[in-house]
Amino acid sequence: MSITRIDTTPRMSRIVEHNGTIYLCGQTAKDATKNIKEQTITTLEKVEDLLKKAGSDKKNILSVTIYLRDIKDFSAMNKVWDEWVEKGHQPARACVEARIARPELLVEMSVIAVRK
Repeated sequence: MSITRIDTTPRMSRIVEHNGTIYLCGQTAKDATKNIKEQTITTLEKVEDLLKKAGSDKKNILSVTIYLRDIKDFSAMNKVWDEWVEKGHQPARACVEARIARPELLVEMSVIAVRK
């Protein structure tokens, strides 16, 4: 059994790969002072960067769990998501309202993908 861990800290790894499946740690916005649209955009940029680093891309995402600080942001987040997701490659997805580690964060995403 081979497990690869990338960008590891004492607490976690940003990327873990096992048997061609890639797990990303929860991704949040680059700038938590922005609105839900901007936070969603930069969160997805981080997802893409990590997937590339792991040898994958957004077409190979299997599943995404999206955590929203306030479910009222669901529609605005979905507008960004719908423009970003590759048509014909939409992953399984769940979206829930949740407390996030820092109150200024409006969205967090947990991603599972496969290698190209």
